[in-house]
Amino acid sequence: MSAHAKTHDEGHAPGAGHHRNYVKIWAILLVLLIVSVTGPMLGIRVITLITAFGIALVKAYIVAKNFMHLDVEKPIVHWALAVALLLMVVFYAGIAPDVQKQSGTHWKKAKVESHAPAHGSGHEGH
Repeated sequence: MSAHAKTHDEGHAPGAGHHRNYVKIWAILLVLLIVSVTGPMLGIRVITLITAFGIALVKAYIVAKNFMHLDVEKPIVHWALAVALLLMVVFYAGIAPDVQKQSGTHWKKAKVESHAPAHGSGHEGH
């Protein structure tokens, strides 16, 4: 075996496929996109949350695995992604209660007023 072939063989993890069916992956992503767009139209909160976050996680996994080739990376990359995801969840859990409230002990969320002209008021009367 030549040195180039040996180096080439060592550079890839076992089971790493060079012949990915990108059309099939694209079709799966397209179906998931359609489900994630039509799911909230049902008006059921649980279905909306599942279609928004659940399908987004599945699509992110498919893209990371097949297009970013994370399945052939070293385990440290998987751990770094897991830690980043965990930190994002902790950050969201830390700020979400305050952001979603309308008022607190020493603060109140400012009311945003629309600058659009109110109907019936204006310059129609002289």
